[in-house]
Amino acid sequence: MPRPPETSDRIDPPPPAFAPARCLFDSPLGTCGIAWSGAGVLAVQLPAVDDAATLARLARAARGRDAASPALPVVSVGEAPPVMAAAIAGVVALFSGQARDLREVPLDLTGIPDFARRVYALAREIVPGATLSYGELARRLGEPGAARAVGRALGDNPFVIVVPCHRVLAAGGRPGGFSAPGGLATKRRLLEIEAACRPPLSPGQSGRLF
Repeated sequence: MPRPPETSDRIDPPPPAFAPARCLFDSPLGTCGIAWSGAGVLAVQLPAVDDAATLARLARAARGRDAASPALPVVSVGEAPPVMAAAIAGVVALFSGQARDLREVPLDLTGIPDFARRVYALAREIVPGATLSYGELARRLGEPGAARAVGRALGDNPFVIVVPCHRVLAAGGRPGGFSAPGGLATKRRLLEIEAACRPPLSPGQSGRLF
């Protein structure tokens, strides 16, 4: 009588949903970049001085949580998996003036500290055309004295645009910081694009950007 096949208690992890990679894509602001793992977006990069610089910044942002990891392969935008193609389309639509909040885009939060995760989750709730201050975001976290920590977390945000750190301002409507290429000029331009999506102003509320 044949012996039954041997069994094992070891359970192999499921394979990733798609192969990790990075690519460049065209947008109304110029050539942007996106990197992903099998779990979701690792990083988004706004246009740098040229495509090589954009790819290099994208690689640094994606590898920032694991310096020993190999560099992600570069693929064409047509080779992006459907979920990443949808993320790219959402970013392009937002830059074209559509009210896209991008909350459907999955993120790979591996290595992101818990505080930053909480900051990013709240920042993703800010709709296009609206803004919050660092202090208000800290209060919504239940940590009213953590405005500077909120600013640092947003300054380290690898998911720029998908986590809309450009919608978070300093006290009094001042611009605060923005670590993406172009700095505050880019932040202002993003907010100007989104101004058409701005919710109705409350009585006495200013419509100026900064």
